[in-house]
Amino acid sequence: MIKKSISSFILYDLMGWKPSGKVPEDVKKVVVITAPHTSMMDFIIGFLFFNSQNRKAYFAIRKEFFFFPLGFLLKAMGAIPVSRGKTALIDKMVEEFNKRDSMILNITPEGTRKLTKNWKKGFHYIATKAQVPVALGFFDYKNKICGIMDPPLFPLSDNAAEDLVKIKKMYDFTSARHPEKFTNK
Repeated sequence: MIKKSISSFILYDLMGWKPSGKVPEDVKKVVVITAPHTSMMDFIIGFLFFNSQNRKAYFAIRKEFFFFPLGFLLKAMGAIPVSRGKTALIDKMVEEFNKRDSMILNITPEGTRKLTKNWKKGFHYIATKAQVPVALGFFDYKNKICGIMDPPLFPLSDNAAEDLVKIKKMYDFTSARHPEKFTNK
């Protein structure tokens, strides 16, 4: 409860953000895709958001970052070390889902903080293979709102490319910290 209170105080009282939506309490395993992702501040806001909801969110990060003492801090924050490569990442995340009773995996489909038109579909493959739902997380810097879209779960089809087109359109209302680095078109 202390972590929840401190995170809420920092994010909402000090930083002035407002929460919107949440992963339903009865959903124990979920892939949350979050966009726009144009700044390292997105990580801090997302981390504080999930802590303020008393939910731990995990994220994948290259295994090269897990050196002493940074590795201990990253693991405590929910980092999961992964090797580069699409198949390795997907298999590692599915393995992580399978060994936990509860897991929120946060993924940025843009895959970078730089401008990119090609969002990655890895989240789709992970969710499908692990048989978990997908939620759509967002940042709206203009209005200082962060959270999970309503409805909280996005129904995936068998067509990742078509789902991605629909998902990208749902981010029309968002505003990035660095708007010149974000496109959902």
